[in-house]
Amino acid sequence: MLMTLVLPGSAQLVAGRRELGRIAMRIWFGLVVAGAFVVLLSLVSHKFAFWFVLSPFWMGVTRIVLMLAAVGWAYLFVDAWRLGEPLSLRQKQRLAMVGINGVLCFSVAGSLLFASHLVNVNKSLLTGMFTSHTVNDASAGRYNVLLLGGDSGADRWGLRPDSITVASIDADSGKTVLFGLPRNMLNFPFAKKSIMAQQFPDGFDCGTACELNSLATWAADHKALFKGYRYPGVEATKEAVEGITGLKIQYFAMVNLKGFEDMVDAVGGVRLKVRDRIPIGGVGGPVTGHIEPGTKKLNGFQTLWFARSRESADDYSRMARQKCVMNAMLHQLSPQTVITKFGAIAKASTKLISTDIPLSEADHFAQLALKARSQPVRTVSFVPPVIHTSRPDIAKIHRMVRNAIDPKPAKKGGSKGTTKPAQQATPVRNTGTTGGAIGSLKSGYAANQAADLGSAC
Repeated sequence: MLMTLVLPGSAQLVAGRRELGRIAMRIWFGLVVAGAFVVLLSLVSHKFAFWFVLSPFWMGVTRIVLMLAAVGWAYLFVDAWRLGEPLSLRQKQRLAMVGINGVLCFSVAGSLLFASHLVNVNKSLLTGMFTSHTVNDASAGRYNVLLLGGDSGADRWGLRPDSITVASIDADSGKTVLFGLPRNMLNFPFAKKSIMAQQFPDGFDCGTACELNSLATWAADHKALFKGYRYPGVEATKEAVEGITGLKIQYFAMVNLKGFEDMVDAVGGVRLKVRDRIPIGGVGGPVTGHIEPGTKKLNGFQTLWFARSRESADDYSRMARQKCVMNAMLHQLSPQTVITKFGAIAKASTKLISTDIPLSEADHFAQLALKARSQPVRTVSFVPPVIHTSRPDIAKIHRMVRNAIDPKPAKKGGSKGTTKPAQQATPVRNTGTTGGAIGSLKSGYAANQAADLGSAC
């Protein structure tokens, strides 16, 4: 039995059916060589590693191999027990050998079957989350992904999003800029020739409550205009964001905040710097508690309220805190954490994200995420005092976007040789905190305008 544990088939080769032993050992050595090859290639090429672990075909093959290995190894253990002639032993010895064999058999087979289960969970998660097959190329060397967050379920994305952000990612380096859009922005245009531009050629003027986050509700009431779109509210919001920022949006990801809470719990919490006492609840309901100041690891419920709380704060302070949560998740959610807690993460993810990123691009975005983790994240938000949300200067916003993506420093050489850089938001100084964020409504919030988001949190 010990020989079977260390080298499956060796017991049969020595004391049993040699043909069976040879077959088992050949299979074992073949699996070891194949596994070593995959590991070594993964160490050399992260691209191969992501492609392999995110491929439904190879996940299906791996699952079948693990199941067959579990059954075959269990059979070899039983046969090894038989070869030991247990009936020649005394009763207590025989019972002990039965117990040892049972533990070995179920431990090895159970581990392999559990690994097979995790592979199947991963496959189901990926095929369920990445349902689109449309691949969009980068625009001007960047992927622009619209991130929406709100209290919505799989069939309730007509509700207004709490959070609207564009992650603009360099297609080669992974360097990321987060553009924050206030949910209460008014009088904004839509992308030219889009569905919404045809309905509102002079900007969004729906009569009442024509805010940016109300587009989801408006689109849900006019579904006939969005034939062929699974999420009309997302398409309407995307067309507005393209008009406001001048960016071409390739993909979107919708984050359900309840699923986000479960995700944070699944990864063991997020470490955040709580600068002020953050109320839990409030604004239409009672305050049921507080998150106390200090640098601490918050659980899912606390992290969600850190990002959402508006009691004793304002929308722009909350936007700043949301950016800090994004930055913390990006830099703290390591591949090791994903592997060791994958089951819980996968369970949370089924309620967390809806996206039109195709599965064929998942490995590419995973590589970009790892690259982004090693670099500071820049953040630019179109909020007061830089931008008036009720009458936004769209031309100024476009300049801010261009400068954030490709800063143009002033040239030296006197007044004739000086080039005026594109207009950008002035970084906010640390003048105190409001609602848990550095800055104030009057001076602006540091995390909304920062070259290094981590230092502003």
